[in-house]
Order: sequence, then structure tokens, then C-alpha cells
Amino acid sequence: MENISVGIREAKKNLSKLLKNVQQGAEIILTDRGKPVGKIVPVSQEMLSLEARLKNLEKNGWIAPPKKKVRNIPPPIPIEDQLAQKILQEDRNA
Repeated sequence: MENISVGIREAKKNLSKLLKNVQQGAEIILTDRGKPVGKIVPVSQEMLSLEARLKNLEKNGWIAPPKKKVRNIPPPIPIEDQLAQKILQEDRNA
């Protein structure tokens, strides 16, 4: 998707439309009297919740929605940074 340059006044009037373009991957350059002053960019996938990332994958056709209702699965247990990697390495070395 291409970058779009738009004046602040026009951006105010068409914000919903511009945000739909951003959701599809466009970057919006905001200008004030023709000079760039800001940028609206899509949120990186890493910052989205798991649910939002899955919806994006479904929307783009990479995965299919579940055929039957999925029961609530508890969230993963948070562990100390790199602990899982340490345990895995110990297990591989054993």
C-alpha cells in the first residue's frame, strides 16, 4: 500500500476513511500548509493482542475461523525472562 499525504483540515474531515487505509497498511503523512508535520502508521503486529492478530490472519485468509465454538483457554502462565529457553537447553543437554 502507498503513502498518502493529507492536510490537517482534510484529515479531520476524513479521519475514519484514512484510518481504514492505515488498517490496510497505508501510512498517512499529515501536512500543515504543505509541510509534513506527522505520520499515522499501522500498529506493528507485535503490539496487537493475540485475539487481534488471529482476526487479522482470518481476515487475510491465512487461517480459517474455528468450525465449532472454542472453550475458554486460560492465558499462558507468565515466567521469568529466558527461563523457558534455559529449561529447554538443559533438557536438550541431558
